[in-house]
Amino acid sequence: MANIQYYDVILAPVVTEKSMDGMATKRYTFLVHPEANKTQIKEAVEKMFPGTKVQKVNTLNMDGKEKRRGRTIGRTAKTKKAYIQLTEDSKDIEIYSGL
Repeated sequence: MANIQYYDVILAPVVTEKSMDGMATKRYTFLVHPEANKTQIKEAVEKMFPGTKVQKVNTLNMDGKEKRRGRTIGRTAKTKKAYIQLTEDSKDIEIYSGL
Protein backbone atom coordinates (compact mmCIF):
# COMPACT_ATOMS: atom_id res chain seq x y z
CA MET A 1 0.00 0.00 0.00
CA ALA A 2 1.28 3.42 -0.91
CA ASN A 3 2.02 6.04 1.74
CA ILE A 4 -0.99 8.34 1.32
CA GLN A 5 -1.13 11.65 3.20
CA TYR A 6 -4.48 13.00 4.42
CA TYR A 7 -4.53 15.79 1.82
CA ASP A 8 -4.14 13.20 -0.98
CA VAL A 9 -7.11 11.09 0.15
CA ILE A 10 -10.04 13.34 -0.84
CA LEU A 11 -9.93 14.21 -4.54
CA ALA A 12 -13.23 16.03 -5.23
CA PRO A 13 -16.77 16.41 -3.94
CA VAL A 14 -19.54 14.68 -5.88
CA VAL A 15 -22.21 17.22 -6.82
CA THR A 16 -25.38 15.45 -7.96
CA GLU A 17 -29.04 15.68 -7.02
CA LYS A 18 -28.78 12.58 -4.86
CA SER A 19 -25.73 13.87 -2.99
CA MET A 20 -27.41 17.26 -2.45
CA ASP A 21 -30.46 15.54 -0.92
CA GLY A 22 -28.17 13.75 1.53
CA MET A 23 -26.86 17.04 2.91
CA ALA A 24 -30.08 17.48 4.91
CA THR A 25 -29.11 14.43 6.98
CA LYS A 26 -25.39 15.39 7.09
CA ARG A 27 -24.38 12.77 4.51
CA TYR A 28 -21.67 13.88 2.05
CA THR A 29 -20.16 12.20 -1.01
CA PHE A 30 -16.54 12.50 -2.17
CA LEU A 31 -14.30 10.95 -4.80
CA VAL A 32 -11.34 9.51 -2.93
CA HIS A 33 -7.97 7.91 -3.70
CA PRO A 34 -8.53 4.32 -4.90
CA GLU A 35 -6.12 2.87 -2.32
CA ALA A 36 -7.48 4.78 0.69
CA ASN A 37 -9.26 2.79 3.38
CA LYS A 38 -12.12 3.89 5.64
CA THR A 39 -9.95 4.98 8.56
CA GLN A 40 -7.76 7.13 6.30
CA ILE A 41 -10.88 8.74 4.78
CA LYS A 42 -12.29 9.45 8.25
CA GLU A 43 -9.03 11.06 9.42
CA ALA A 44 -8.75 13.13 6.23
CA VAL A 45 -12.27 14.57 6.57
CA GLU A 46 -11.78 15.44 10.23
CA LYS A 47 -8.42 17.14 9.52
CA MET A 48 -9.47 18.99 6.35
CA PHE A 49 -12.76 20.30 7.74
CA PRO A 50 -12.28 21.45 11.37
CA GLY A 51 -15.24 20.91 13.67
CA THR A 52 -16.55 17.83 11.85
CA LYS A 53 -16.93 14.42 13.49
CA VAL A 54 -17.39 11.41 11.23
CA GLN A 55 -19.84 8.79 12.44
CA LYS A 56 -19.65 6.33 9.54
CA VAL A 57 -17.86 5.89 6.19
CA ASN A 58 -19.16 3.74 3.34
CA THR A 59 -17.04 3.20 0.23
CA LEU A 60 -17.85 2.14 -3.31
CA ASN A 61 -15.36 0.97 -5.95
CA MET A 62 -16.48 1.86 -9.46
CA ASP A 63 -14.98 0.18 -12.51
CA GLY A 64 -14.03 2.31 -15.50
CA LYS A 65 -16.48 2.64 -18.36
CA GLU A 66 -15.80 1.01 -21.70
CA LYS A 67 -15.24 3.61 -24.43
CA ARG A 68 -14.84 3.16 -28.18
CA ARG A 69 -13.07 5.27 -30.74
CA GLY A 70 -13.71 3.57 -34.04
CA ARG A 71 -12.68 -0.07 -33.75
CA THR A 72 -10.41 0.56 -30.77
CA ILE A 73 -11.92 -0.22 -27.37
CA GLY A 74 -10.50 1.14 -24.13
CA ARG A 75 -11.55 1.79 -20.54
CA THR A 76 -11.61 4.90 -18.40
CA ALA A 77 -9.88 4.92 -15.03
CA LYS A 78 -11.33 3.20 -11.96
CA THR A 79 -12.63 5.48 -9.24
CA LYS A 80 -13.69 5.19 -5.62
CA LYS A 81 -16.52 7.04 -3.87
CA ALA A 82 -16.92 7.61 -0.15
CA TYR A 83 -20.24 8.31 1.53
CA ILE A 84 -19.55 10.09 4.82
CA GLN A 85 -22.13 10.36 7.60
CA LEU A 86 -21.41 13.09 10.17
CA THR A 87 -22.63 13.03 13.76
CA GLU A 88 -25.59 15.18 14.83
CA ASP A 89 -23.45 17.64 16.84
CA SER A 90 -20.90 17.97 14.03
CA LYS A 91 -20.38 21.15 12.03
CA ASP A 92 -21.44 21.16 8.35
CA ILE A 93 -18.84 20.94 5.58
CA GLU A 94 -18.37 24.43 4.11
CA ILE A 95 -17.70 23.59 0.43
CA TYR A 96 -21.32 22.53 0.04
CA SER A 97 -22.84 25.61 1.73
CA GLY A 98 -23.12 27.76 -1.42
CA LEU A 99 -24.77 25.09 -3.57
